[in-house]
Amino acid sequence: MIVWAIANQKGGVGKTTTTVSLGGMLAERGKRVLLIDTDPHASLTYYFNIDGDDGAATLYDLFMAGKDTDKTLVDEAIRPTQFDNLAVLPATMALATLDRKLGSQSGMGLLLRRVRKLVASDFDYILIDVPPILGVLMINALAAADRVIVPVQTEFLALKGLDRMMSTLRMVQDSKGLKHNVTIVPTMYDKRTKASLEAYQALRRQHGRLVWNGMIPTDTKFRDASTAQTPISMYAKGSRGAFAYKGLLTSLLSQGESVREVTP
Repeated sequence: MIVWAIANQKGGVGKTTTTVSLGGMLAERGKRVLLIDTDPHASLTYYFNIDGDDGAATLYDLFMAGKDTDKTLVDEAIRPTQFDNLAVLPATMALATLDRKLGSQSGMGLLLRRVRKLVASDFDYILIDVPPILGVLMINALAAADRVIVPVQTEFLALKGLDRMMSTLRMVQDSKGLKHNVTIVPTMYDKRTKASLEAYQALRRQHGRLVWNGMIPTDTKFRDASTAQTPISMYAKGSRGAFAYKGLLTSLLSQGESVREVTP
């Protein structure tokens, strides 16, 4: 099993879109994919028309069970989608209370590692949509992941958010003895604007080989696909956005999961 965390400490940079797009394409290739929504806003959960507050088990229940989380509870929490090979472990707004309730308890940073182990025979890939706040949920996602994918909007304020994310990643790696593959993904690229080009060039200068050599363009088909609650590759296979994510997935799969250090 391979686990990718899609994370950035700035909101609105395309984390959920990246999670859904890559997950949908992997599922189309016949891979068994679990998408985990760790963001209390539950955008990924709602994307697939799942109500995390319908009384059924969610990721929140797994955290509340803690070390007592077992395969039965995890299976109860995982929801199928209308798409073959694609399932969701949904979020709920209650996740926003976890730092207050569990932040001081030992072992709470490793719950998703436990989930990973429990479902290892059921899925080929897990993709985790990570909230933009450093806390129990982000620590869990990073601790469980083999690769961290960092979507970054191609504008200068987003580059500052990237600096914070990279510092957080190094801190987590040092504190937990982790090493990750890291891929920075330029998103919302508008070739008509000088600002997008300059931001992309700055990304390349500052982070070099960690930056994917393509970019995800602005594309209204992403919004339309979200409204249709369908991954972009299934909704508009020939769109610019779908083509870009196909290129990203091809690049990620070609790299494998060899260790890549995060450099200052």
